[in-house]
This record gives sequence, C-alpha cells and structure tokens, in this order.
Amino acid sequence: MIEQKQFLDRIIRLALEEDLGSGDLTTRAVVDPGLSGRASLIAREGLILAGLFVFKRVFTEVDPDIVFEDFFKDGEFVPKGRQICLVSGLLQHMLTAERTALNFLQRMSGIATLTSRYVEKLGASKARVVDTRKTAPGLRLLDKYAVTKGGGYNHRFGLFDGVLIKDNHIAAVGSIEEAVKLARKNSSHTIKIEVEVEDLAGVAAALEAGADTILLDNMSPKQLREAVNLVNGRTLVEASGGITLETIEEIGKTGVDLISVGALTHSAKAADLSLEIAQGN
Repeated sequence: MIEQKQFLDRIIRLALEEDLGSGDLTTRAVVDPGLSGRASLIAREGLILAGLFVFKRVFTEVDPDIVFEDFFKDGEFVPKGRQICLVSGLLQHMLTAERTALNFLQRMSGIATLTSRYVEKLGASKARVVDTRKTAPGLRLLDKYAVTKGGGYNHRFGLFDGVLIKDNHIAAVGSIEEAVKLARKNSSHTIKIEVEVEDLAGVAAALEAGADTILLDNMSPKQLREAVNLVNGRTLVEASGGITLETIEEIGKTGVDLISVGALTHSAKAADLSLEIAQGN
C-alpha cells in the first residue's frame, strides 16, 4: 500500500510537471494570488465515478490547504448534471491544478463507466469481466483501479505477477508442453500458469501439460463451447480477443469463467466532467 502511494505521487508530480513547466502564465497574469473561491465538479453525463481521490490529490499537491466536500464516492453512479464535489481554496492554485486533475478523473471514470456496461451486458452469466495489460503507459495502477470500480476484475498487473504463456513463448521453445514444463521448473510453486491457445488441439495440449488456466484466443462462440466441454471443469477457461459490447453476452453463455477485454482500458471514452468556478470572494 505504501509503495502504491509513492507510485501515485510520482504519477501526479510527473503530470503536473508536464503541464506546468516553469509556471501557469495565464493564471499568474489574470488572477490575484490572494483571491479565494469555490468550484463545483459537475457530471455532464451519467457515469460511474472513479478516481476522485486522485483528482483531489492533484489539488493538494499544488496547495495542501485546498479543501473538498464530497457528494459521491468512487464506484457510485452519478446522474447527468449532478454535483460530485465542491472544491474550495485559493483560485490561483485551483486553476493551476484543474486540467491535470480532470484528465485523471475523466479517464478513470470513462474506464469505470465502460466496464460497467460490459458487466451489465453479461447479465446472469457466471463469467467475470477482466482487464488486460493494454493500459496507458505509466497509468496502469489507475486504469486497473478504475476497472474494479466499474464492476470488473484485474488480470495480472504486469509481467512480474503471473505466468501467461503466449504464442511467441510457445514458438520460442517448440511446444505447449515444453513451455509449461519450463514454467513449472523455473517459477515458484505459488505462481499460477496460464496458456494461450488458438484451437482445440491447443486446449488438449494445455490440459495435458497441467495449465492452471487456458486462454482461448479469438475463438468463435461455437469453438468456445467446445473448448469448455473439453475442459469439463478441470481448469479455468478465459475467452479473449476482439470482444465487444455486442458480442460479450453470447460469449458469456458459452460457459467460460473469465472474459478479458482490452477495450476497457485502451478504448474507453473520457467521461464528460467539468469544474465550474464561482466568482472569487
């Protein structure tokens, strides 16, 4: 948890450095440094809120004395037009932090909102919607947090916390069996091993090799059902590859345990949010 906080601080400071450079020329020129005021964070569309703590952390990085009054929390649905929180403090500092704070919040809420739509489309299916490593470079911690606020689940965070044997790994060593054998030999006994396959022959080979999870890549619903029947509960089954809001319901009905969707993080539209500053006092 401490490491995550330190990483978040680094992300925020880098984002502020990128935007500010040597300083906010416009705000310095226009706004009196002693002028205080308030601003309302408004949802311009219905959305699932994610990243409010990041939004606030950006402001307090600029000015620790900025204060907030929250009306919603992460994971909640915010109807269009509703006030999410009230921000109060020196207007110079609030204006300086505004864009960077909104960039984080709009991206994260967009991911959470899109994830919630995928989860809703699944209906009563037992399958879980999971994310991938197709995240914005440097923002994976935030992207994956946003997925969970939309009702989804996290796949492995990076290359360091799970073994996922893909087609190029198999090509490098010659076979699924050899890849799994080497993974078992060279990994801790606590590490789960997942294998990506493209056909039923790959499913059979992964089962024989003792994979803990089998990832079915770009298979049709018919092929997915056949693969699930072949596995017959012996290991977890994940569907992946080009899954959309239009196809996920049918895929969920095939009996797979997990459905990984790269679009959750690489194609989510930023949520429409605005910060409206009242006249200074």
